Amino acid sequence: MSKIYYTKPSIGELERAYVNDAVANGWGEQCYAYIQRFEREFAARLGVAHAVATSSCTGALHLGLRALDIGPGDEVILADMNWIASAAPVCYVGAQAVLVDVLPDSWCLDPAAVARAITPRTKAIIAVHLYGNLAALAELRALATAHGLALIEDAAEALGSRYQGRGAGAWGDLAVFSFHGTKLMTTGEGGMLVTNSTALRTRVEQLNNHGRAAGELRQFWPAELGHKYKMSNIQAALGCAQLERLDELLARKRAIFAYYARALLPVIDGAQMNPEPPDTLNSYWMPTLMLPEDCPGARDTVLHSLAEAGVDARLVFQPLSRTPVFAATPQASNPQAAGLALRGLNLPSYHELTEAEQDRVIAAVLQGLKR
Repeated sequence: MSKIYYTKPSIGELERAYVNDAVANGWGEQCYAYIQRFEREFAARLGVAHAVATSSCTGALHLGLRALDIGPGDEVILADMNWIASAAPVCYVGAQAVLVDVLPDSWCLDPAAVARAITPRTKAIIAVHLYGNLAALAELRALATAHGLALIEDAAEALGSRYQGRGAGAWGDLAVFSFHGTKLMTTGEGGMLVTNSTALRTRVEQLNNHGRAAGELRQFWPAELGHKYKMSNIQAALGCAQLERLDELLARKRAIFAYYARALLPVIDGAQMNPEPPDTLNSYWMPTLMLPEDCPGARDTVLHSLAEAGVDARLVFQPLSRTPVFAATPQASNPQAAGLALRGLNLPSYHELTEAEQDRVIAAVLQGLKR
């Protein structure tokens, strides 16, 4: 019985052709050609003015926070139910990550919790779009505007999701994306920062070039201490090909989710999966099953059943406030994040997943619930 992995990329002939071209010809004067093309085409696809390719989404977020001049003494609000990559860059710049609770349906930032957490030291809100689900963008945008805060979208998991016709990442002062091998589209490792602000784009590019200012005639003269979170031309070639296939990749993710939802939700009373509220389109990057609240311990028995069936699944993100990283930083109690962490698991969703394989996953889930 072959193993069913929870995710893997979809790589075809177009990707191989572009990468081979970059390997053969992407040097000398062409060493940035695919990078520049990828940035230009990604920005156009999202409907934003600027895009800067990076080596990771984490690096993009670090650059964005520095470009916003966020540093020691500042506070940045984000959801407690998150992966560390969304919070770590806040610590990198010396600011304090303020972890607040999430909504019970989207599992993303609760705007009411954000409002309660705002202080004179607050400089930004990071809205992480979890598993393709969109954060409450209208409410968070209004809060940020009213309090003079930056709204940052961490859209690492939500490329292709849309709200009121605009893509995730097009609502914030800046947004970041991931192209890790698990994501909807991949460059192996890699990320992108997008913004409509020319000033922010210029600052990010300077920071990402070891702090060298554009137009500086002294070639090796850093104006400030910067970083090097650059994407390679070969990675960008892969990204250009994946971007051309984005509609196909998105449609397949949505079909996989729909198959799970039709099979599981009618027979597991009280279960939830990724929501798609009015005016939204969910990319369903990671189909996620939240088991009923009245089934304590069910998640672990389901995970065990899946493992026995040769199915690779994973836990949802655990509250960051409970990890050793934040042990010394007092945080508010966040009951929704704590409760969801005990009930949720991500189901396999790679693009080549067959209906027969999904049936194996579904059967293992239901078998686990019978124990």
